[in-house]
Amino acid sequence: MSLSHNNPQEFVLAVEGLTVSFDGFKAVNDLSFYVDEGEIRVIIGPNGAGKTTVLDLICGRTKATDGSIRFRNQELTKMKEHEIVHAGVGRKFQNPSIYEDLTVFENLELSFPRGHGVFGALTFRRDKEVIDKVSEIAEMIFLSEHLHQRADLLSHGQKQWLEIGMLLIQDPALLMLDEPVAGMSVAERKKTAELLNRITKDRSVLVIEHDMQFVEDIAHRVTVLHQGKLLSEGSLDRVKNDPKVVEVYLGH
Repeated sequence: MSLSHNNPQEFVLAVEGLTVSFDGFKAVNDLSFYVDEGEIRVIIGPNGAGKTTVLDLICGRTKATDGSIRFRNQELTKMKEHEIVHAGVGRKFQNPSIYEDLTVFENLELSFPRGHGVFGALTFRRDKEVIDKVSEIAEMIFLSEHLHQRADLLSHGQKQWLEIGMLLIQDPALLMLDEPVAGMSVAERKKTAELLNRITKDRSVLVIEHDMQFVEDIAHRVTVLHQGKLLSEGSLDRVKNDPKVVEVYLGH
């Protein structure tokens, strides 16, 4: 994967000079980074580094004080949350938000993009297109055998996969995941890595993660944040051996 471009238009995501202040405290401070098509980018850093805030800024949950976030050359800082979703940015939060009393099938079906809005919901039919798409996604997220099981009966890891599936069925070009393997078993973590490596054929993924073994299994490039600023960036090996990163992590 190419590491440097002069033209921000070539990227799925171009973050430049991004800053957000809360009462004078800069949670994110003049941050720039670029994500390629089909890339898995992992953001790491100590607690309070501003990692989740970066995702909040990209998905429009928090408004930037300064700087630019361009997704496929659309300026996201000017857009509302739902417009950013429609543009093709999907976000999964730390705690899975699935419909516990519905089946896996129904959860995926509800997320199918045709059903948006009152009119969409009223005219929505469970036709072959929907059934095929739900089956395809269920296979991808290791839940084919559980399609008609209620979601509250799934393991923690399976609930996380279901939520990733609910995003995938909307076919985002950029998928953002906040600590997707927290609380998972080792086997589930391995399968999640396999899942993420598989889905980048068609999209880019931005992941915040603490689990360094998992980072090693998925990251094409790593961005290290510290106190809202970019501390280091590059391959995992490069970042791990960067004296600045070693100092920050050993200092914690």
